[in-house]
Amino acid sequence: MSSTIATDGRPAVHREECRIRIAAAGDIHYGERDDDRERAHATFAALEDRVDVILLAGDLTTHGEPYQAQIVADAVRDVGVPVLTVLGNHDWHVDRADEFKAVLQEAGVIVLDKEHSHETLELCDTQVGIAGVKGFMGGFPGTHLPDFGEPSLRGVYRESVEEAEALDAGLRAIAMCPFRIVLMHYAPTTQTLVGEREAIWTFLGTDRLAPPILEHNPDMVLHGHAHAGTFEGRLGEVPVYNVSVPVLGEDFWVFELAGERRRVPSEVH
Repeated sequence: MSSTIATDGRPAVHREECRIRIAAAGDIHYGERDDDRERAHATFAALEDRVDVILLAGDLTTHGEPYQAQIVADAVRDVGVPVLTVLGNHDWHVDRADEFKAVLQEAGVIVLDKEHSHETLELCDTQVGIAGVKGFMGGFPGTHLPDFGEPSLRGVYRESVEEAEALDAGLRAIAMCPFRIVLMHYAPTTQTLVGEREAIWTFLGTDRLAPPILEHNPDMVLHGHAHAGTFEGRLGEVPVYNVSVPVLGEDFWVFELAGERRRVPSEVH
């Protein structure tokens, strides 16, 4: 059902005492299959007593209808650990995001976005900071959508910049947390897009999201959206993971952050 990743090969016995287990997934797309409600309950119930926090990288639903959000809300209501999410493009499709968020929040889900771009959790007797935004499209070197032309096109540029600014603000707010994670839907690097057709990379993310990550150097970045992309990449020294379920081939991937309870670099495994 899920896996644990080790990135440095060091035996667990050499690690510090604080170990935080994170279940992550994106692009779960509930809403149109007859068994979605049962599947959702089984998927989240399987995490019981196995993780300390659940992070969802957007596209929880197929079209963003509030009744589809209810499937997720009902499945996580009694899960027993914090659940945080960002919304994805599918969750915005019918333009009922405020209602959608309200359904999730009523069940205790913490929704991160431009207006609320960070959350601090008390886990393992320490603070875990999550900086989260949807992110947006916009392209990468050689394919950037510019701040030029029709108002609609310039609106795309403006939204990508606003999402990057909100991410920067969120990372600044959690700067002193011993553990820091970025959660978003769109990709901040092309490394985790490899496998998708290059012709659509502009619509899968933008490197305008990269400067805040490079400046603040969080422990890890989680995103989704690129169903045919690559699981792991990097921005500088920061590991970036595409946790889209079609990429994982599993319901969740379980990461573990290990390190001291004070502000020192942490390890992902």
